[in-house]
Amino acid sequence: MSELKRTKFYDIHVKAGATMVDFGGWEMPIQYPEGIVAEHLYTRSCCSLFDVSHMGRLLIEGPDRVAFLQHVLSSNVLALDLNQAQYCIIPAEDGSAVDDAYLYRFEEDRFLLVVNAANTDKDLAWFAPIVKNYDCTIKNITDETVSIAVQGPKSGEMLKVLAGGVEVTKPSRNSLSTMDLEGHTVRIARTGYTAEPIGYELFLKNADAEWMWNRLVELGAKPAGLGARDTLRMEGMLPLYGDEMGVDEDGKPMPIFALALAKFAVSFAEEKGDFIGREALAKQAEAQAAFKAKNYSPEAMAALPKRVRPIALIDRGVMRHGMEVYRNGEKIGWVTSGTMIPYFKTEGEGENVRLLDETGKRAIGICYIASDVPLNGEVEVDVRGKRLKAVIPSKHITNNVPPYVVPVLAKH
Repeated sequence: MSELKRTKFYDIHVKAGATMVDFGGWEMPIQYPEGIVAEHLYTRSCCSLFDVSHMGRLLIEGPDRVAFLQHVLSSNVLALDLNQAQYCIIPAEDGSAVDDAYLYRFEEDRFLLVVNAANTDKDLAWFAPIVKNYDCTIKNITDETVSIAVQGPKSGEMLKVLAGGVEVTKPSRNSLSTMDLEGHTVRIARTGYTAEPIGYELFLKNADAEWMWNRLVELGAKPAGLGARDTLRMEGMLPLYGDEMGVDEDGKPMPIFALALAKFAVSFAEEKGDFIGREALAKQAEAQAAFKAKNYSPEAMAALPKRVRPIALIDRGVMRHGMEVYRNGEKIGWVTSGTMIPYFKTEGEGENVRLLDETGKRAIGICYIASDVPLNGEVEVDVRGKRLKAVIPSKHITNNVPPYVVPVLAKH
């Protein structure tokens, strides 16, 4: 058995009492002594730190860097200005996902592509024969740098202290900056994987890792592990490769437009040219447009037979990955992610909504089911041999009243 990789924060995690697990070949914290529920709620109410140094960091340089990225990514790279980032997908020719990624442009003459930890070697192998046709290079800088996600309503205030009282980025999501924080150069991205309205990801030199982590803890941030990262992204309907993209439980490729995020990640701009998977993705996009008009024609259903949707249990129980979903006795898909997730109860509505100290838990998740299931449609989930009632809501949370995430409880 090969030895697990460790990030520069490994000793800090162990000293803090973290439970360490194998994640994508890395020894990572799943939770700290306070537990996943406490970490989830602290992220939603204050600020949590996540070690995301295991994510693959690839530097793309050279004269043909834009042409190469336009061909191998789903997004329009030419739409990316300096100090901006964009979510993207690495498509296969059949319109499924090799991986999903984030593209950062901190500098004019190079791009930083961040990919999933478990897929880094696979992605590099995918790119290898293609990049030979372009005058550019791909350098894996994962071991040369560290990355921390600073997420939650107080995250901006904490980083502002380190920046001497100035805002670290523009307020809009996907904004980037390179700043001096107390004598340390830090690349800062207004991005994150928690669905928080306010959150950042930091890229630093290895030598600055311990300093940054400890300073943020001093300012009131608390460390959180992969368990809370999973419940937070699940609540926000953020896909995880291997669950909501890749191949389904039957081993079939999952179309990229099965994801709602595809409308942000896929571009058919003329300047992209004939990128990988364009033809298949165009057919999927047509099917998605048809579904929006409530047109579930055989052609549309053939192009996009299933979609990734939120799901909430009505009956008492807990959903898990792989559990079957039924409609009128017919199996129509699976739960891709599910668990019991905590939330802060609220009072008031709209801009007057207020989070209370009182908390609750709800059995929610994400499913991959027949595309023609309507909004708020009722289905059943096979939970250990029992068919439990569930509903397909529009979302689990809303984050359009910053700085806090507000739960959207399923109606039934």
